[in-house]
Amino acid sequence: MAKEIDRVRARSALETIKESPFIATVAILPVVAVLGVVWWLTNWFVALIVLVALGAVVVVRGKLLS
Repeated sequence: MAKEIDRVRARSALETIKESPFIATVAILPVVAVLGVVWWLTNWFVALIVLVALGAVVVVRGKLLS
């Protein structure tokens, strides 16, 4: 049953993005801005490490919440 709920949420999220890409842009913009500033202040490798760390936090946090 839990997997079906996740599928419904995923479909709903995709439909929202298809309907209004502006919402997705607004949600992603802070992450892109932070990575841009990190890249500008340091280099691309540090920005890549920050991106991987943020991805790991999202995955671990998602697993802890479910």
